[in-house]
Amino acid sequence: MSSSRSTSEEAEEYHTEYYVDAEDDNDEEDEHDPDYEDDAELDVDDMGLDLFEEEDEFHDAEEGNIQFLVQVADDDDDDDDEEAGEAAEGAETPDAGRVAVQQRLINLISMANPTSFLSSFAGETLTESLRIGRRTGLLSRRQVLDFLRRSNLGHLVLGEGDDEDDEEFAFGYRRRRRNMDPNRFPKVPSEKGRELMNSGTFGANEVQSPIGSKKKLARRILDRELGIGNRASRQINQGVMAQSMIPTSDAEMIINYDDNVYSGQFSDDGNFFFACVKDMKVRMYDTSNPYNWRHYKTVPFTFGAWTLTDASLSPDNKWLAYTSIQSNVCLAPTDPNDTGDPYMLSLSEHNRGGWRGGFGIFSIRFSGDGRELVAGTNAHSIVVYDIESRTVLHTIEGHDDDVNAVCFADKSSPHILYSGSDDATIKVWDRRSMGDGREAGAFVGHIEGLTYLDSKNDGRYLLSNGKDQSMKLWDLKMMYTTARFEELNPRQHTRYSEFDYRWGRFDDADWFAHPHDNSLVTFRGHKVLRTLIRCHFSPPGSTDSRYVYTGSHDGKVYVYNMDATIASVIDVKKTTTEGNPRNSAGGRGFYDGRGFPGWSTIVRDASWHPTAPFIAASSLNGWDNAMGTVTLHSYNEASLDEGEPRMGTGYDEKLRLVASMTSHQDSDEEDEDEDEDSDTDF
Repeated sequence: MSSSRSTSEEAEEYHTEYYVDAEDDNDEEDEHDPDYEDDAELDVDDMGLDLFEEEDEFHDAEEGNIQFLVQVADDDDDDDDEEAGEAAEGAETPDAGRVAVQQRLINLISMANPTSFLSSFAGETLTESLRIGRRTGLLSRRQVLDFLRRSNLGHLVLGEGDDEDDEEFAFGYRRRRRNMDPNRFPKVPSEKGRELMNSGTFGANEVQSPIGSKKKLARRILDRELGIGNRASRQINQGVMAQSMIPTSDAEMIINYDDNVYSGQFSDDGNFFFACVKDMKVRMYDTSNPYNWRHYKTVPFTFGAWTLTDASLSPDNKWLAYTSIQSNVCLAPTDPNDTGDPYMLSLSEHNRGGWRGGFGIFSIRFSGDGRELVAGTNAHSIVVYDIESRTVLHTIEGHDDDVNAVCFADKSSPHILYSGSDDATIKVWDRRSMGDGREAGAFVGHIEGLTYLDSKNDGRYLLSNGKDQSMKLWDLKMMYTTARFEELNPRQHTRYSEFDYRWGRFDDADWFAHPHDNSLVTFRGHKVLRTLIRCHFSPPGSTDSRYVYTGSHDGKVYVYNMDATIASVIDVKKTTTEGNPRNSAGGRGFYDGRGFPGWSTIVRDASWHPTAPFIAASSLNGWDNAMGTVTLHSYNEASLDEGEPRMGTGYDEKLRLVASMTSHQDSDEEDEDEDEDSDTDF
């Protein structure tokens, strides 16, 4: 198809001036905010031509799965290098050579393949190369640079260190923002959260005492054994004991996988744990003894796409439904004696599989009666499926963007359910009236997309995680009605966001309080980046429902009090770096020799055991997040370890002892013995 525009006009359309500008600490206007107008011309790379914003459904695209081939010639051999260097000298950058490398990488990734790039590099101009790359389509320049900044190449190409507080770089066009109130962030501690803590709904308050925490716990155990006090006081005593035993960073064991672990949860009775791994397999473990796990079954997802996205146990724990980025759901029996293949259920009304042919599923849940499945999809829809008849009951396009999370308000009831979307809203649905396709109500408050929803299972309180780096608590009594939601039009404040959590960092200068926020408490401190990180209420049995907790991009599990203060932080990255058998000298040499920063951890999911003080953290772990782990953390008063097996012992996916870990521990013990002998001699 020919174009009536001249070549110069076409080049002008695709050409946008590239620059890398370190932000000045005093320049508060060069930020992004969806409420304000642009003062500069829009870069076409940030418009509808952006492939990942329009078509890509892979929410959890890894930072390390794109390989770069960079050819850097001497200045005497390549005139293009001289031109790039001269252009860089004129720009406001600290390193002209680095800018030249950036331009080469942009050209490379924008091309269809490295071979065609290298063969035509000298003959193509930057504008022509970008135009060809846009037609074939991989990444825009802004996304490439954000990717490099977040990836293990960022500190080489962009000159960034490991410090998280390094100055941000501004890529592409820049949006002017008015001065924002520095006191706009939610107050901590939250007054509303403190009221909830004092109400008794979220655990009991401990009476202030001069006795130390360890002695208080011992005293409470003694009072319980002696039966001191009336029934009410004994119940309070038991609750306070439970909520005081928060697991620590020291891991009881580390289960190692050859691929990322995307989710892992205990059953409601604590007798079962499943781990969903990116290799399209679910591992099932018997955890009836939380100190002695037993692997008994592995079930596959045949012809899955990209990764396993979610899993849900039936109310009777007999069936596990798990999903990938396609419209099929696998239904596998949890009975160890049932070795048959999983059943495949199609949630597409047109029976078209695959995330291209139909849609991809990001979230799946059993109804309270176990008869139905509810799914959230990348087709902006909520799907209700009847298991017995194997038919789709409803497919409702209830959001303006991907539906990343669904859950029921009460596991014992199949009626009220929630859906959370990348359109930054939470919709409330009544199963009894879903036929008309209208929600029963809505929650508004996040300014970026949602990654997960969890219900307290009391039919009232809901928890959400968002890409605006915040977690929120909601009360069903405070939801907006459909009429009120449409009247407020809350999407007007969030629909123009440019933040991509897969590649970029979220700048707190971009955060603002949504003018129609109807949440109760906002929790901030953790990081929701690169993948759909999950959050949960702590269980009533082992914590007296005292806390909420979440995974984090920085390799930690954050445990919050209901008033938004941090109760504890479990450092998964530290314990896996120090105790993992794969953290060997050979591995370090391989990555350090290539300039990679080393071991990194993203805690994507965590599960608190319902009756014991244990948290199992599921992570993207290892060198460049290439592997995965499930770490089991327990309550420990001290770091001394006198039992067997030793704390931090490493196992493979089938819970077989990793030999290198044993030799590593023996070596450490020998070193300690030598140190003791040396001290004795002197």
